[in-house]
Amino acid sequence: MSPADFYLGRLDAVETRLATLAEASPPAGALTDADPSTGERWDRGQVWAHLAEFIPYWIAQSRPILEAQASTEPVPFGRTKADSERIGAIERDRREPVAALWSDTRTDIGQLRAFLEALSLEQWDAAGLHPTLGVMSISKIVEEFLVGHLEQHADQLEGLAAAG
Repeated sequence: MSPADFYLGRLDAVETRLATLAEASPPAGALTDADPSTGERWDRGQVWAHLAEFIPYWIAQSRPILEAQASTEPVPFGRTKADSERIGAIERDRREPVAALWSDTRTDIGQLRAFLEALSLEQWDAAGLHPTLGVMSISKIVEEFLVGHLEQHADQLEGLAAAG
């Protein structure tokens, strides 16, 4: 199985989960479990606001890595959880209707699907340099910041839904 097929299968599964979760109504005031690294707990709106902002960001961050693939030096990329634009987008959009945020996320998932389908086998090994996580291949970026990250937030939303 190619890396693209592996991630596309997972992407299809998490998209189905998110579609169902967009319809769920957790109780007012329900919060996610604490983030292991920051202790942050989010409400449903914050999770959906983050889902609606991170896919385009990480695809855009991956493109320079792919363009410099032949370079011997990893390309700097990324942000940390403390990034002001990330925090601002979550705060700005957390009260938007979930249906609107899901619509944006679904569109972004389509763009992610096209991005994954376009990667050659060699491109999965292209390396970037994250400010805190160090050298990461495109495969690791897709796991950590894209497909795997969607799954993590689907888990959070399932936890919120179960609280109701």
